[in-house]
Amino acid sequence: MNTASCVSIAPIIEPTVGTTAELDRLGDEIAELSAQLDAATARLLDLIREFDARAGWNTGFRSCAEWLSWRVGLDRGAARERVRVARALGSLPRLAQALARGELSYSKVRALTRVATPETEERLLAVGRAGTAEHVERIVRGWRRVDRLAEAQETARRHTRRAVHVYQDEDGMVVIRGRLAPEVGAVLIQALTAARDALYQRAHAQNVSAGTSGADVSAEPPTMAQQQADALALIAETALHHGIDPGAPGERYQVVVHVDAPVLADADASGQSVLDDGAHVCAETSQRLACDASRVVMRHDPDGRVVEVGARTRTIPPALRRALHHRDRGCRFPGCGGRFGQGHHIRHWARGGPTTLSNLAMLCRRHHRAVHEEGYQVERQSDGELRFRRPDGRPLPESPALPAVPGDPVGMLRARHDECGLNIHARTAMPGWLGERLDVGWAIDVLHPLAAP
Repeated sequence: MNTASCVSIAPIIEPTVGTTAELDRLGDEIAELSAQLDAATARLLDLIREFDARAGWNTGFRSCAEWLSWRVGLDRGAARERVRVARALGSLPRLAQALARGELSYSKVRALTRVATPETEERLLAVGRAGTAEHVERIVRGWRRVDRLAEAQETARRHTRRAVHVYQDEDGMVVIRGRLAPEVGAVLIQALTAARDALYQRAHAQNVSAGTSGADVSAEPPTMAQQQADALALIAETALHHGIDPGAPGERYQVVVHVDAPVLADADASGQSVLDDGAHVCAETSQRLACDASRVVMRHDPDGRVVEVGARTRTIPPALRRALHHRDRGCRFPGCGGRFGQGHHIRHWARGGPTTLSNLAMLCRRHHRAVHEEGYQVERQSDGELRFRRPDGRPLPESPALPAVPGDPVGMLRARHDECGLNIHARTAMPGWLGERLDVGWAIDVLHPLAAP
């Protein structure tokens, strides 16, 4: 038995003459208001760029996008994109003006700022005015393919030009001349810097043990070029001694802080707070590190000699840490939400605060520092909720209240743009496209300065 498939086709309803004019007016109003919103978006981006440049977001937040997400309610990805576009428009005045006049939509400008430079801005502005948002996206994708191809070709050329020449001069000295890829050169520079520091520390220790100072040494100090040569020798000797193995990238290093018990309890108390090499750190930093770290209690006699060393213990046991992660689900600082963090004692254990779930809160590294060293405060309310305060004591709400909106926001928007002399109407943002097929390859060949002829 044959079965025929049924296809549902929506009927086409021809509007009457009266409704056609009404729909045209409705369409014009949509187009005009959209252009008004794009012009207002340009002003919004100007404000975001200035706010970002002046670091107005640096009040406990890690970035301008994070502040926007908290203060305005934007999705984190949308907030990052607003900040990116705002920064880009700072060096692209033609695109910025077109958006401010409502001639280009935010969608077009957002796409164009991914590839535009001051040198290519004018030709890309013509693309935005001539085509639809879909056309612009396709042109930008093609443009980026050419950019990536050019970048890959340049990377390949640099890779083939890598070389190190080692030869012996007529006086027996070994001469080294070479070209390294940027990332390899960065590793070498860091290694030379570390080797120079190690040699300096070794020479300083020898001078101290001999009872001399740098001013008493008769020989002239080595020049920077000589220090680099000595550092390179140390790197080579170390590699041969320990074996040529870059090691695991996830290796972790321990930071040891020696701090007196009174300093942990009260930052104003007298006592030491130093790293293992003797470098001083502030008491607030020691308190932050002690919030969630292993600790060893050592007792000293009046002469400073160690008389007792306790076993190393964890401040927060593993089971309690798992419960803390399960409850807080990341950093609790307003507007953050970072997934990974450290356990913070709301009342520090050195001041009698218990290591219990109710006295702990999860904070990321940035906001743990803000609470300990930058004056931010956190306390747990009787209902179990956390309350954060700024350094001046003002509350930092989890979600700020939205600003008041006027009764006629559209009318206010139109009036503001009229005051600025903007003539925005239904055809302001209409593209010049006449319906012809877009040839992306031809367009990129014509527009992109690096496209192959």
